[in-house]
Amino acid sequence: MIRVLVTAVTAAAALAGLAVLVGTGSWRSAMRVLLDLLTAAGLLRLAGGQDWPDLAAAAAIVLLRRLLWAALTAGAPPGRAHSPPQRAPDAPG
Repeated sequence: MIRVLVTAVTAAAALAGLAVLVGTGSWRSAMRVLLDLLTAAGLLRLAGGQDWPDLAAAAAIVLLRRLLWAALTAGAPPGRAHSPPQRAPDAPG
């Protein structure tokens, strides 16, 4: 039963990531949704078996998600809030 649920969540992750990509056009948002739902699938898998290899696999999934997201956001351009203020054309200097 857990395997079917994990498979369904994994498939939903792919579809949701694609829907976010098409809907917003933001690949970072789509990646975030995909990674979060794949993390959920990994944690559901952990619910099916509670031994050390399953726990290590779930921890590896969470770690991979965090590292991948950190790598993706490291090269992100700063938002408008971080850009320097614009001067008026007639301002001195």
